[in-house]
Amino acid sequence: MDASRWIRSSPKSLVRVERLAEVFRGTFIEGLKTHAAKAELRFPGTLAPLGAPEGFSQLLDTLYAKDWVVYCKPPFAGPETVLDYLARYTHRVAISNYRLLDASDGYVRFSYRDRKNGDVPATATLPAHELIRRFLLPSGLQRIRHYGFLANRAKKKALPRCRELLGVPPTPAEPPSPADRGAILARLGIEPTGCPRCHCPILVPVARLPPCLSRPPPDTS
Repeated sequence: MDASRWIRSSPKSLVRVERLAEVFRGTFIEGLKTHAAKAELRFPGTLAPLGAPEGFSQLLDTLYAKDWVVYCKPPFAGPETVLDYLARYTHRVAISNYRLLDASDGYVRFSYRDRKNGDVPATATLPAHELIRRFLLPSGLQRIRHYGFLANRAKKKALPRCRELLGVPPTPAEPPSPADRGAILARLGIEPTGCPRCHCPILVPVARLPPCLSRPPPDTS
């Protein structure tokens, strides 16, 4: 891995199934070792001998000796369908617009499925600030993790090198900051705080709204 050349994958598949199986086997066994070192594995009943160091070592030898099987097949409708399927999970919002039934007096009423009572449709009402709190991701939580040349530590150097080896244009420049955009618009004779379409001034304060008062949710029964 000296990054001196780009190694193309097979036209039939992105990764060879045999190699994928080996990587999965190694990752799985390393996970077993990590949990065993922390005494987090339990071997009840007839599996008790595997909890001893000798038994666990023999188990690892057996797992390494086996050819693991990873099920992999081409998508029926092409790779675009797979990306569309995954995107619905990785980029979906926590609550869809059609589930929002009402928003008034600082409260939001929405529909949901009551899993505890037979998955029946139900409604709930929450203060707006509480709904927003639940909607936002906790600080530090990553929804998608990137590895390889897309990892945060490597992509600044790896991505330009990949583009160079592939003979494609370099990474597009970062969009200008708000201060830079304001300077550019000012040179063009456009009001920096104006609407990007009609250039009329916007964001003019007209009123200050009081904070939402804490009150019990309305009775929706």
